[in-house]
Amino acid sequence: MSGFRQLMREFAVVTRGRGFYEITREVAAWLREAGAGDGLVTLHIQHTSASLLIQENADPEVRRDLERFFARLVPDGDALFRHTLEGPDDMPAHVRTALTAVNLSIPVRAGRMALGTWQGIYVWEHRQKPHRRVVVGHFVGE
Repeated sequence: MSGFRQLMREFAVVTRGRGFYEITREVAAWLREAGAGDGLVTLHIQHTSASLLIQENADPEVRRDLERFFARLVPDGDALFRHTLEGPDDMPAHVRTALTAVNLSIPVRAGRMALGTWQGIYVWEHRQKPHRRVVVGHFVGE
């Protein structure tokens, strides 16, 4: 057994507006290049209007269906919301984040994330305009 260690890295994700941005390859490359063994990788997005999720990465229609569902569930411009400082998508973006996740923990086995065959890691941008999002990765293990 090798020694216990910790690794950290920031990933910048430039979005083009609302939608899903896959970061699976970037995280996998970081773990491979760092020589990670067995352990756990935690990902944290440093924002309140974007989230992280593990989702189907084969059929893009799954992500489009999720977006349509959330558009119905939390519509932009809903009169219920008073926090509209940055526009009609501002508060809906915060609600979408509250309903999803800002942290993910993924087991790592022999340097590879233990994701299922059709699973990918995504930043889900909830704002209409482009943003630069930061995801912090933390690996603990061998």
